[in-house]
Amino acid sequence: MKFEPLELIFFGICTLLTLVGGVGTVAARNPIRGAMGLLSTIVGIAGMYLLLSAEFLAAIQIMVYAGAVVVLFLFVIMLLGPSATSGRDTRGWSARYLGAGLFLLGSIVTLALLKGTSAGVTAMPKAPPMLGTIEGLGHELFTTGVGPFEISSALLLVAVVGAVAVARGKQIDPTMLTVKDPAEPKAAPQKPATKAEPTKEHA
Repeated sequence: MKFEPLELIFFGICTLLTLVGGVGTVAARNPIRGAMGLLSTIVGIAGMYLLLSAEFLAAIQIMVYAGAVVVLFLFVIMLLGPSATSGRDTRGWSARYLGAGLFLLGSIVTLALLKGTSAGVTAMPKAPPMLGTIEGLGHELFTTGVGPFEISSALLLVAVVGAVAVARGKQIDPTMLTVKDPAEPKAAPQKPATKAEPTKEHA
């Protein structure tokens, strides 16, 4: 399977955006910079969807994740303040290095196993014309995937009804509240009772 030079350049740019954005999201101390790193990762993934002839998924990736989720993160950051941080991590550097080493070792073992079992690069067949388009997705959604689609709609409806029921259960009943009439005369404050002074007996 041959790639065009422009496709390789575009893939390299998308890979760079994804990797740099992911590392920036994890390593950034400023939450605003972390959100910008997440945005860079989302844009890179959307570009990879375009290379896979999935234009609809690329558009959804930009509109939903970049246009809604990242904006929601920024609103939360502005509400809490950019200097809001979580509690300090009490773990030492030894535990972090041990976790990173185990992850690296597992990755190397996984790549070695994949290299030993692979029989070579297999060329993928050419994608059909309707793959990744809105027409193709709608056809699959309302023919072979209509059952799971309706089940997911029912689950979302149940979740919304449950959330409303839980929210209403925590509200205070307005009939239990007593409101004083402002025209009602206020009772005069009572003076505290004073002790009687002892009287002296006269001889």
